[in-house]
Amino acid sequence: MTGLTDQLIEFMGTSVPEDAAAMMRLSLFDWAACGIAGADETEFDAFVGAQLALHQGGHKVFGGGSTSAPTAALVNGTISHALDYDDTHFAHIGHPSVAVLPAVLALGEQVSCDLDALTHAATIGVEASIAVGLWLGRDHYQVGYHQTATAGAFGATVAASRLLGLDVMQTRHALGLCASMASGIKAQFGTMAKPLNAGLAARTGVEATVWAQAGMTAAQDGLAGPLGFGATHHGQGGNVDLPIDDWRINSISHKFHACCHGLHAMLEALRDTAAQPDQIKAVHIRTHPRWMSVCNIQTPNTGLAAKFSYGQTAAMALLGHDTGAIGNFTDAMAQDADVLALRNRINVSEDARLSETQSELLITLSDGSTESLRHDLMSPMSLETRAQKLRGKAAALLGEGRAAPLWSATQGHSLRVFLDQLVMS
Repeated sequence: MTGLTDQLIEFMGTSVPEDAAAMMRLSLFDWAACGIAGADETEFDAFVGAQLALHQGGHKVFGGGSTSAPTAALVNGTISHALDYDDTHFAHIGHPSVAVLPAVLALGEQVSCDLDALTHAATIGVEASIAVGLWLGRDHYQVGYHQTATAGAFGATVAASRLLGLDVMQTRHALGLCASMASGIKAQFGTMAKPLNAGLAARTGVEATVWAQAGMTAAQDGLAGPLGFGATHHGQGGNVDLPIDDWRINSISHKFHACCHGLHAMLEALRDTAAQPDQIKAVHIRTHPRWMSVCNIQTPNTGLAAKFSYGQTAAMALLGHDTGAIGNFTDAMAQDADVLALRNRINVSEDARLSETQSELLITLSDGSTESLRHDLMSPMSLETRAQKLRGKAAALLGEGRAAPLWSATQGHSLRVFLDQLVMS
């Protein structure tokens, strides 16, 4: 069987199917909306300012300003993950777009490509990151590595190598260089360093590729070979074939709620309830065991903690508070009397029968009747429906006046027009 590194190199030149490219366009739009909204926040202003002061260049970053290609990838990757509202892939539990898109965007400026070439390279990179994540396996994630950062760095490198047209040996060296730089740990969750992990992965993709193009050499198989990245980072070395008939990007999951993705199946199920809050006696939520330690904070006291609470977000949704609005996740909401009263009637239990994308609910009403609800985030969704939902999300984040031209730009062919949207105030 061909090794993973060889598969990635061969896959780099694969033609991208229309459905996969269309999904990538939607992720590009969603990623950009998250990045523009992230730049509107002030938390990372000092970090961005320091980076722009240290590194000069003509590559644009969210919110305005320009810098070198590697630093643009670092900044844009970090800012687009700052709100933690970007896409996820549950096959390996990673956020693909925030690692891959900033890398190809920085280099796309450098080679003056069009948006078609950029999105095709990004699609290849996202597929590669998911494949590497699957190859590394759950042990890699469970021991504490952040797949967005580790698998994402290899995906960014593959995407960047395709965009710059690296040959087989140069790409092999780029992946070897990436193996020495890919990093990121889950201990950073809940801090500013979590989005930084995404930025570092994007920067790694740019630097490893540019260095290899310039003649830097590395291990022939720094990813999957003896003493390589997999062997030294708890990789399980599972079988991963590339390409596959149904590209994995087609099962990417976009966020439509401004909270932990583990809560989304439950919140989507609640969209179908007919229960009124004053009629609810109890709510029982069943979820996959892994989410019990991730997003089951029972008494969140802050808006940030509320994003990781089944009880809090379920109570908010049942009371009509829009969980897709970032502005609703505040300290005040975490202390709201009506929310707390309903939250106390909600309990959560694990159910190993359920997948990580599924949730089941049983609502008991005061008259003794019950309502059963269920949702799976992997349920089929047409591109048209997904696009409509993403446009609604972007409008809520940015306002329709900014979301509409951004949508038009991501569906066109001009990279320059798209870049102009990222820096508009």
